[in-house]
Amino acid sequence: MSWLFLGVISVVFAAIAFVGWRKWIAPWRHIDQLVRQITHGERPRTFLIDGSTSAQRVGLALENVFRRQEQLDQQIAGRESGIQAILGTMQDGLLVVDMGRHITLMNRTFENLFELRAAAVGAPFLETVRHATLDRLIAETLRTGELIRGELMLTDSKTDTERHVEVSAVPMKDDADLTTGAVVLFHDITQMRRTDQIRRDFVANVSHELRTPLSILRGYIETLLDNPKTSREELARILQIMERHSKRLGLLVDDLLSLAQLESSSAKLEIGEVHLRELFGNVIRDWKQGLAKKNLSVIVDLAPDMAPIRADETRLQEVLYNLLENAVKYSPENGEIRLQAARRGSEIVVSVSDNGIGISKGDLPRIFERFYRADKARGRELGGTGLGLAIVKHIVQLHGGRAEAESEPGQGTTVRVFLSMNMPRDRGTGPVPSN
Repeated sequence: MSWLFLGVISVVFAAIAFVGWRKWIAPWRHIDQLVRQITHGERPRTFLIDGSTSAQRVGLALENVFRRQEQLDQQIAGRESGIQAILGTMQDGLLVVDMGRHITLMNRTFENLFELRAAAVGAPFLETVRHATLDRLIAETLRTGELIRGELMLTDSKTDTERHVEVSAVPMKDDADLTTGAVVLFHDITQMRRTDQIRRDFVANVSHELRTPLSILRGYIETLLDNPKTSREELARILQIMERHSKRLGLLVDDLLSLAQLESSSAKLEIGEVHLRELFGNVIRDWKQGLAKKNLSVIVDLAPDMAPIRADETRLQEVLYNLLENAVKYSPENGEIRLQAARRGSEIVVSVSDNGIGISKGDLPRIFERFYRADKARGRELGGTGLGLAIVKHIVQLHGGRAEAESEPGQGTTVRVFLSMNMPRDRGTGPVPSN
């Protein structure tokens, strides 16, 4: 009987223990598993928990927490994506460092400026960039807590050219006005420096070109004033010299005005059909006397079925005048000049070739610059303003084309002009890129 009683009691206790385990212990183990999954970013299969009401409420609360966490993650991801999109479209480089000069943020422009291949957020700045001057600038900003500006010279390893970069380091501060890091902006001012140098060179060249004829004119005027009884023969010689230099000044002013007009925002082209054979013939007739002085022959190489092109005939004639002037100027006596035009794909290539003195490889890339002369002494001796090829380049660019030159010393020079066959009717309004 006692054994039976003990058995019943054992069964009762076992049943109570099983019910207690099912109601109180097992649910909390399930809850612990849910918490672990949420902590690791995993999505639980279900938040339903068997057991007491309290355990079920905890399961529902965990589900709400998980959903709220998902919403926050989505918001953070959206903001992060927006920030990265903004950083990616920034033309200026951006770098953010902490007080220990460790990188906390940077954009693609900054990486490209310093040619970083495996840059890592959290890495020490100097180990990543290895630029002592920039490191000192950042350190000074962190030390003083003030905005500091500077300028860096960087070398582009691909093109082996120097880049000018303006740097602005701005301190970041907390609510207690303590410096916590720095934001550094990098603005590429290479083009601005290049444009400024071109402007200075242009002013210097114009001054130089004007100085010589003006000095000669002033000198002869003073001579005439000091010697009013100058002989007729000497007076005629002086007046001829003055006339020559006054014409040179006139040509220079005309070319400068032409360049200014081509570069202005109101520059326009009068587009129409241009028959190249007729244009070539007109240009050669206009230059008949100049060609005869050096007994130069002109060969026109043009396909009989060459179709008319769309261009500004007056401007295109100006291009040919300038190219032919150079060809005549640098050709030897009894030389030969060739005018050609041919279709190449969707372009028309117009070229003027001579068998003159040619241009060295070092000078060739610069011949379209204003006032640049490959042989300065001989260029001034032969006349001209040094602006002809610059005008050619600008007119061609206004047509949406390009110009190039090919030459060998002693073998002559060929200048080619590339024009589109499909010139739109409204082409030709707007500024032309400067040198």
